[in-house]
Amino acid sequence: MEKAREVLVIGGNRYFGKRLIARLLTAGDRVTVLNRGSSAPPAGAAHLIADRDDEAALRTALGPRTFDVVVDQVCYTPRQAAIARRVFTGRTGRYVMTSTVEVYEYEDSADLVGEAAVDPVAVPVDLELPWDDPEFLDTHYGEGKRQAEAVFAAPGPELPYAAVRVAHVLGGADDFTGRLQHYADRIRAGEPIAVPAANHPATYIHVDEIAGFLHWTVGQDFTGPVNAASHGLLTTQELCAAIAAHLPSGRTVLRTVEVGETSPFSFARAYGMANSRAERLGFTFGDVRRWLPQAVAETLGKDN
Repeated sequence: MEKAREVLVIGGNRYFGKRLIARLLTAGDRVTVLNRGSSAPPAGAAHLIADRDDEAALRTALGPRTFDVVVDQVCYTPRQAAIARRVFTGRTGRYVMTSTVEVYEYEDSADLVGEAAVDPVAVPVDLELPWDDPEFLDTHYGEGKRQAEAVFAAPGPELPYAAVRVAHVLGGADDFTGRLQHYADRIRAGEPIAVPAANHPATYIHVDEIAGFLHWTVGQDFTGPVNAASHGLLTTQELCAAIAAHLPSGRTVLRTVEVGETSPFSFARAYGMANSRAERLGFTFGDVRRWLPQAVAETLGKDN
């Protein structure tokens, strides 16, 4: 029988984070959840309370604890990454950071984008930017993740890390983003859905699939960035069609806009992710068109 792993999850209060914790516990791992105390962890997990932005408080909360793996679900800035690297170097054998497809926000490629398109070693880091400003952070989400990856990738004391670049996540009754609901509300009312003139398809992953991928990653030893995305690309039209199937009295009206805000999941650039590295490492992804109807049904429920 394999020895139970000591796993720390930073964040993980909701959505695929709580699914990851459930999988770890089911597998027999000893799980500790660290957050600011806003919610209790699932039964069976230990709980540490600290603000991860406060290095002294983080060290105090951790005490002498060490871990086989740390999974960081809420690292958004290079400052947070720098604190984590200082605190966890020598304290864990592996650090898994949840990153995002948005690190490729400056790509515009008809081909699926591989990890080498954004090399974290080459990304400049600026710790003096106003990362504590919520509005700045919201508008620089991709940049914050890029620079956080760069901090973990930089030369220095060894901290083996992996950065999981997560595709757009769909599914689950607990989808808190409201993005599918945005489409459902407009289709039900027959209101226009704003899309860019050049509207490109994108890569997605089901909420349970990304939880499974992160759980699998905990048990691996690869390092560096890795893309996590289901096979296949979805257009806005396909997404709308899947939603409209639940709203027989609704009407889908796409309105092209040259400037201004567009609907979620409509993209003026092409940057679908290639998942070949993860599959070479041994993970098998599903096909987005196979699970899309289920994901829409889970999120919209009977009320729609």
